[in-house]
Amino acid sequence: MIQYYEKVRDIDKNKIVISAVILDGENVGEKALWCDGSYVYQSQELNIWDEVSHKLKQMTKPQSIEVDGVRIFCEVINGQNHLIVCGAGHVSIPVIKIGKMLGFYVTVIDDRVQFTNHAIQAGADHVICDDFMSGLESIEDNVNNYFVIVTRGHRYDQDCLRKILNRPSSYIGMIGSKLRVKKVKETMLEEGFNQESLDYMHSPIGLSIGAETPEEIAVSIMAEIIQIKSNQSSNSGITKELLNKILQEEKLKMAMVTIISRRGSAPRNIGAKMLISEDGSFLGSIGGGCAESDVFYKTLQYLKEDRFSVETVDMTGTSYEEDGMVCGGLIDVFIEPIHK
Repeated sequence: MIQYYEKVRDIDKNKIVISAVILDGENVGEKALWCDGSYVYQSQELNIWDEVSHKLKQMTKPQSIEVDGVRIFCEVINGQNHLIVCGAGHVSIPVIKIGKMLGFYVTVIDDRVQFTNHAIQAGADHVICDDFMSGLESIEDNVNNYFVIVTRGHRYDQDCLRKILNRPSSYIGMIGSKLRVKKVKETMLEEGFNQESLDYMHSPIGLSIGAETPEEIAVSIMAEIIQIKSNQSSNSGITKELLNKILQEEKLKMAMVTIISRRGSAPRNIGAKMLISEDGSFLGSIGGGCAESDVFYKTLQYLKEDRFSVETVDMTGTSYEEDGMVCGGLIDVFIEPIHK
């Protein structure tokens, strides 16, 4: 099944990619991939995939479906959300920290060594110390890119916007007052940018919550990004970290744990993933706490048995309350060994 993850790594990230995996029956664990509605991968040619194809046409969120009595989990897997912060000043630092807390892969661009060091200390995954145009040129086009433009004194904001505006993205936000934003838009219209593209930009940036301090402004920016992300097609994704771990660790046995359904107020959404290795290391999360711990130890056992399984985790009981799990929901997870 390693070929599946290689295909996910190499596929065009600007197209709609849907994955399906069989959850039970004699073909449990078999997978297929569609890119813009066309097959790009099948671990095994099965008639059931044609039936699945018809059901996927209107799919916008991860979900389990049933075909001929067989359960199949389907999800959009265009990849990890990528937050690109242009500028490493006072507002950027809390944006980086909150972005990491929310699961974004965070890249920061600035041409000042001292400030890029601050970005590294704040936890950015990738820091580019270069001029903004060169830095943005090195960013791979991806529909999951979220651009935040907060350069020092607005000096390079408009240059960054020119470079970003017509590239694939899920969000573009630029800091600035209403008057300044109005002038920027007028200038760019004169330069030939169309009104529709300029209206796509969020500026002044962030939700209007009366933010004043850098930390408050960062909260307003990330809240707006969450709002935009939630209104778009749901994308569970397989992160770069997960792919790198799977593809680089040749000797370790691993299993992927994925939330395939959720009822009540469980802590993580459908599609959340955790990769567990036979040595006890893991990457990602399906919610933390004792519920995750139970799944973790079951997965280690199933790895020894090379066993697929769907497990229900009930967080409504008193034992979970005593351990601090106050969500009170239920989740089903699919545990799948990764065959290399």
